[in-house]
Amino acid sequence: MANILWHDRKRHFGLPLSFTKYSMSEDRLFVETGFFNLVQNEVRLYRILDLQLKRSLGQRIFGVGSIFVSSSDKNLGTFEIRNVKNSANVKEMLSVQVEQQREAKRVVGREYMGGDIDFEDDDDDVR
Repeated sequence: MANILWHDRKRHFGLPLSFTKYSMSEDRLFVETGFFNLVQNEVRLYRILDLQLKRSLGQRIFGVGSIFVSSSDKNLGTFEIRNVKNSANVKEMLSVQVEQQREAKRVVGREYMGGDIDFEDDDDDVR
């Protein structure tokens, strides 16, 4: 089994009353859901493209937050790590691990793939 760096459950009113579990190893992020029928998804950390932290007023009152993860994984794609404790610290830890894995795997970000790119030109050329 992988060395788990972080784990938590989705929380309701600050309490871990959910069957959704999250965990992170050195190279993967796991999302496990279900009670009778368990489904465990994983995404390799180097496949994570972007992270966003959101904390509503209710989440701040109960000391939780949600992390939105955009990945190139086929199964998970964009998903939410919902209502976890210490969400800002978890996002930062995840971000550091993602960068370490990208460097270790020599993965280059492809931020401009498939989009209309408009590069500014500093020259005063008239077109």
